[in-house]
Amino acid sequence: MSLHSPLHQRHLALNAKLADFGGWDMPIEYPAAQGGGVIAEHLAVRERVGIFDVSHLGKAEVVGNGALDFLNELITNDLTKIADGQAQYTMLCDDKSGGVIDDLIVYRKSASNLFLIPNASNTKAVVTAIAEVAPPGITVNNLHKDFAVIAIQGPNSKDVLAKLGVSPTLDYMAFAEITLDGTPTIICRTGYTGEHGYELLPAWSEAEKIWDRLVGGIKEFDGRVCGLGARDTLRTEMGYPLHGHELSLSITPMQAGASWAIGWKKPKFWGKSIAESEKINGAHRVLRGLKSLDRGIPRGGMQVKLGEKVIGEITSGTFSPTLREGVALALLDPTIAVGDTVTIDVRGRESSALVTKPPFVPSHVK
Repeated sequence: MSLHSPLHQRHLALNAKLADFGGWDMPIEYPAAQGGGVIAEHLAVRERVGIFDVSHLGKAEVVGNGALDFLNELITNDLTKIADGQAQYTMLCDDKSGGVIDDLIVYRKSASNLFLIPNASNTKAVVTAIAEVAPPGITVNNLHKDFAVIAIQGPNSKDVLAKLGVSPTLDYMAFAEITLDGTPTIICRTGYTGEHGYELLPAWSEAEKIWDRLVGGIKEFDGRVCGLGARDTLRTEMGYPLHGHELSLSITPMQAGASWAIGWKKPKFWGKSIAESEKINGAHRVLRGLKSLDRGIPRGGMQVKLGEKVIGEITSGTFSPTLREGVALALLDPTIAVGDTVTIDVRGRESSALVTKPPFVPSHVK
């Protein structure tokens, strides 16, 4: 049986097209008759503003004296590099294989209170893995249904919040606790679209109230309620990884081009020996971007070739609504360089593509 977001009834009322995401019944897109559809929703975020329900994302906490030092010995990034009130992208790897159990955002509330946002389907695995090695005095709690997550993204996102009486002066990857219409809410300058945006985390029971205010607020700016279809095209244009595609237990951070999210100077973190070996010797495959040179639309799982030789596989591929052409992320042989032309097997037909370095469109997160 699928799990439901606290906004499920709102999505049904809007006639959203629903699908399974990590065991959760979530909206892919909204009807074109209402100004929706993946392309319209995508362009609204790039040009104006859109809101997403991403309450299926996990929530957890690591609390207790020494929590920061403990967690910092497990995750790849370095929590000592940020201050209280800041968030950090990181990964939790398998210590033996070096593969990624999950990528997540850590909110540093204090040295004894860390709030985590893992992916929906990996929340239990993350909580279990951390809890199994937690020392006495440190508790790991699964808060999956304690908070909703509503993302407001796009160049007008700040204007919408200002109209609602919220004027957050937050740097990118910083968070604060605010009150919106009398409702305590965590707000963070994060997102998954490449645009200026925020993620709001009200209590699960207050989600409909916050959602309704945001739906009303975006109307003045010709905003859109957006599904996870547009979220995927937006993140693919930015080259952002998605666990199960660009990251997995069989794909390491180095292979995924995520060395920037590794605290190399830390004495330890899970998977460090594998990461260091790949840093020195090179990974046997690397993540690259591909831009279609014809009308072919690349999709995940398609083979990439150089001549007759298979040199990799697409991890995510789509039609880019911004560029009006096919774009993809692919794990390729490391000898393949940016600027090379390769072919993609699109259902038995060869399609040409240029090897590039993402993002495919400029980032406006800051």
